[in-house]
Amino acid sequence: QGHLVESGGGSVQAGGSLRLTCTASEGTSIDGMGWYRRAPGSQNELVATITSDGSTTYVNSVKGRFTISSDYAKNTVYLQMNSLKPADTAVYYCNEPTTNDDEQRKLYWGQGTQVTVSA
Repeated sequence: QGHLVESGGGSVQAGGSLRLTCTASEGTSIDGMGWYRRAPGSQNELVATITSDGSTTYVNSVKGRFTISSDYAKNTVYLQMNSLKPADTAVYYCNEPTTNDDEQRKLYWGQGTQVTVSA
């Protein structure tokens, strides 16, 4: 996996929206990507995935509120987050999607982008 840069986080009030961007370096494939989040004191949670044919999956807590998409022309993956809740507060990362802890440890992780939702 090549270089991934996450951006677009910020501080919003509950009910607000943010769009996160994951830009992959040239030569890095975005076939099959996921957005993770890590809240303080918690492990990574894979919240959304997208395959090369556009199929998507979401964890139950974000279904109907988050939308993952990809733009191959820009080699970029997005996460549109609407109706944000304080429970969505976390650092968000993009990477190959896996729920296996050992596999996650083998991945190169970017800096992530902080999302803070206030009540």
